[in-house]
Amino acid sequence: MPGAYSEDLRSRVIEAATNGGSIRSAARRFKVSASSAIKWMQQFRETGSAVAKPTGGDRRSQRIGEHAEWLLALAAAEPDLTLTEVKRRLLAEKQFAAGLGTVWRFFQRHGISFKKNALRL
Repeated sequence: MPGAYSEDLRSRVIEAATNGGSIRSAARRFKVSASSAIKWMQQFRETGSAVAKPTGGDRRSQRIGEHAEWLLALAAAEPDLTLTEVKRRLLAEKQFAAGLGTVWRFFQRHGISFKKNALRL
């Protein structure tokens, strides 16, 4: 996947569009899509900057952090639970719907593993 356009290019497109030209003509001049130039201009008008937003990473599973104490206590009290069981309990007791991957990433961040071994069977 290609990276974001440079901040220099973004600022040149915005400068060309604000100095009497249209956004679409500035996009053609710098060989970028009109859609990109329009989005950059909207961001510039709203925030005063057209810096690229961060890409990649997991931004959604942080919401489960609101229930961190409860989840960690649950894992300590009942270490033989599966991730699916934790997910079901989270929905039933905290009314928080989370995907299996979200639950797994939460416990991975906290160094907790749910691997089964002979002692837990």
